[in-house]
Amino acid sequence: MIGGSLAAALKQQGYPGVIRGSDVREEELVLGQQMGLIDSGDTDPLTQLDGISMIVLCVPVMAIGPLIERLAPHVADRDIVVTDVGSSKSVIRDAVVASMGYLPSWLVLGHPISGAEHTGVAAADPERYVAHKVILTPELQTAERYVERVAAVWEAAGAEVVTMSVERHDDILARTSHLPHLLAFSLVDTLARQDEGLDIFRYAAGGFRDFTRIAGSDPVMWRDIFLGNRDAVLSALDDFEAGLARLRRAIEEGDAESLHAIFQCASQARHHFQTLLNQTTS
Repeated sequence: MIGGSLAAALKQQGYPGVIRGSDVREEELVLGQQMGLIDSGDTDPLTQLDGISMIVLCVPVMAIGPLIERLAPHVADRDIVVTDVGSSKSVIRDAVVASMGYLPSWLVLGHPISGAEHTGVAAADPERYVAHKVILTPELQTAERYVERVAAVWEAAGAEVVTMSVERHDDILARTSHLPHLLAFSLVDTLARQDEGLDIFRYAAGGFRDFTRIAGSDPVMWRDIFLGNRDAVLSALDDFEAGLARLRRAIEEGDAESLHAIFQCASQARHHFQTLLNQTTS
């Protein structure tokens, strides 16, 4: 979905170059060509490198490092920049350094903040990145011209490109994306285990549907994200558990004042977030 949406956006903007694809599922490549998103494709990415200037890796986080190592001998001397869309950055960077012994100047790690629970090329949306942020996390070794090349592609898709350190990225995403997904997965799993017939879901209304929508996301992708960003996720989970303990204590003690104060603070913060969101999309 992420790679397909980027290809769709570039095609919609009239990108004059060739867009090639690679996927272990040949049917996805066929569909991508039928939808007009890619010009050619193959299950082996090494067959698609002639004449290209950029590779965007849209695979689970734990697969990105080994894939970069495989691509390295074939891109190092060809002015090709390699970037990715993974939601955890430090695990990718560290895997590359561990396997290659250095961080290549042609590697620009990135992450579009515009996910969805749907997967596959059929879910491609040319408007996916419009008014959304894309975070790039270049290192000192990263060549500026490659950062500019990657930024230009995302900006052509309508995104706002920002840069920050790998560590800052992983900490922010652990709290704003990874933790909410973990809670949604946990809640749905807990209820499903308590009611094997799943009859309980018949009585769930909009709040439950909205909160748990992301529990329908790709399990393999999110397994890798949580393992890849383990330390930051655990830190965010510690803070959440402390907040949950405060709520539990207030309910147990019948402390209406504390409950109201917590809910009031959360409500004000949510309204502030919505204001920022409206400013971003206007």
